[in-house]
Amino acid sequence: MSDAQRQSFQLPPEQQAIRDKCFHPSGTFVEFPIENVETSIPARFEKIVRLYPDRLAVKMGDRSLTYDELNQSANCIAHAILTKQPRGAESVALFIEDPVLMTAAILGVLKAGKVFVPLDPNYPTERNAFMIQDCGTTLVVCDQSTVALSTARNVADQCQILELGKLAPGKSVENPAVSTRLDEFAYVMYTSGSTGKPKGVIGGRKTILYDILWMTNTLGICRQDRLTLLHSLSFSGATYNFFGALLNGATLVPFEVRDGSYSELVRWMHAERITIFHSVPAVFRLLCEHLTGTEKFPYLRLVILGGAVVTVGDINRFRKHFPTGCSLLHRMGTTETNTVGSYFVDHDLRITGNKVPLGWPPEGKEVLILDEAGQSLPFDQVGEIAVRSRYLTPGYWNDPELTAAKFLADPEVSDQRVYLTGDLGRMTQELGLVHLGRIDSQVRVRGHRVETAEIEAVLARYPGVKEAVIVARECPEDNAQLIAYVTVEQQATPSLSDLRSLLQNSLPLYMLPSKLIILDSMPMMPNGKVNRRALPDPGETRPELDTTYVAPRSVVETELAQIWTQVLSIDLVGIHDNFLDLGGHSLAASRVISRVIQSFQLELPVKALFDAPTVAEMAAIITQNQTKQASNTEMAQMLREVEAMTEDEAQRQLAKESAQG
Repeated sequence: MSDAQRQSFQLPPEQQAIRDKCFHPSGTFVEFPIENVETSIPARFEKIVRLYPDRLAVKMGDRSLTYDELNQSANCIAHAILTKQPRGAESVALFIEDPVLMTAAILGVLKAGKVFVPLDPNYPTERNAFMIQDCGTTLVVCDQSTVALSTARNVADQCQILELGKLAPGKSVENPAVSTRLDEFAYVMYTSGSTGKPKGVIGGRKTILYDILWMTNTLGICRQDRLTLLHSLSFSGATYNFFGALLNGATLVPFEVRDGSYSELVRWMHAERITIFHSVPAVFRLLCEHLTGTEKFPYLRLVILGGAVVTVGDINRFRKHFPTGCSLLHRMGTTETNTVGSYFVDHDLRITGNKVPLGWPPEGKEVLILDEAGQSLPFDQVGEIAVRSRYLTPGYWNDPELTAAKFLADPEVSDQRVYLTGDLGRMTQELGLVHLGRIDSQVRVRGHRVETAEIEAVLARYPGVKEAVIVARECPEDNAQLIAYVTVEQQATPSLSDLRSLLQNSLPLYMLPSKLIILDSMPMMPNGKVNRRALPDPGETRPELDTTYVAPRSVVETELAQIWTQVLSIDLVGIHDNFLDLGGHSLAASRVISRVIQSFQLELPVKALFDAPTVAEMAAIITQNQTKQASNTEMAQMLREVEAMTEDEAQRQLAKESAQG
């Protein structure tokens, strides 16, 4: 690879200034030196315990532990684990609902030199049973909650069960003398797999420590900070704040986000004096809906959003509701790489276009954009995002084939590897990395390659649109049919016509969704991402339009309405419904016109039918020309004219009609 193709960046001065502004005004953080990456997670944690034994480590409601208390609890759990598993780096499954106990248990597993496997006791039994079997554990740790105990007994009948509530308090609280090698695994996190079964991603101890080094030194995490924990600890995104707080002397403050709890979340942020708020964008949007405009957030210095697409609308929400002294960090990370890119935003930074950049990778990681042959692309070219580093996770649990396919050896540096993310993006000199969605979100629509993330970004910029998701559904004749699902803020009521106009003015016709559906809320997965498989089937119902439905009034209108319903696959067409609003496109228009020519056998210029965007207008043209019966030769010529018209020509004709309308 040539030096010109290397895409490793220094943080631009403008980004450095925003980052520096968000540091805690009175805090002094313990710098995370690179030497600490060469030790272990327990070693860094125990260093923090010695520095701040009496500071609050974790707090939920009226339950809390200081660093010294947390260390003693973790040591007690570690010794209990070592009694049952005295040797080796075995995996230990955790079924724990209480976040405070979960915090101690994770540290206890690591102190024992084991691999923690955090599982959600509320998941289906079959899924939990698969993960227990797959990770090969012989030990399950659970708290005393009915759900956790019941789940552990149901799915782990061949395992030993360690109940934390039965541990003798104060017993064996000294740090265990267990050496942990740097190449040992820290955790196995299960994510959705393309095979339909969960896949286990291994977290390396060195990988975690390097990411916390970047987080500490870049964000200035210090003992005065109080970090939210809104994610379940069975997701890798939670480790960012978990270790970010506990390896820096800050306070970790869990909160259970559930339906109807967002007003409480607002009050909780004030009461707990949160300084760093970290969530997926969906939770952030719901939080903003419950803000009245009077909130001051005097302690908050940083909002971190990641795990899903961040829109320009999210930036506008941030600027509307949060103080000028607060900054926003758009962060992209994967379970396999941890942080990939970060981009700082304040109240003055101007963002152009529909995309919020992901910015620049941490030092020690290099972002590459690869073509289909695996060759590095220059700036501004779209390809697969790949990450090159010595700090990638080891790979996938019990799946060497997938590991070999996704983690490639670096031909230039022996201790580095290249991870293929499966995400599309491009690198720019001004903004760094711009994310363009998943490779599998790239679909073919009537021969055109469409990136659905681009359509989502256009919809998301409309005022009041909270979230937009584009799904491609297979259609035998059209290759794929694009369906748009949108949620809007409570006080906003954008009409479907408004949204269609936005799309028509921003995108080529082949990228326009066939159907646009407004939902009260998106179906969500436990990790806060949209569950695309659970989005409702649009069916064949006439979409909600601003135009009132008017039934056909004549034989001609009735026959035309039947042709339109058959071609567009909808149950009802009003005579004043616009063809594009019904999901029509250039190929469908050609089919309609071919059917009209065959049914009415009129001598008409094909252009005249393209100029009729409604059944009523098309019927008027046909009625006016009913005396001009076409001969077989003339009709055949008209049909050939329609068939010979390229989609681009048909698209231009429809676009012209749409602009005039």
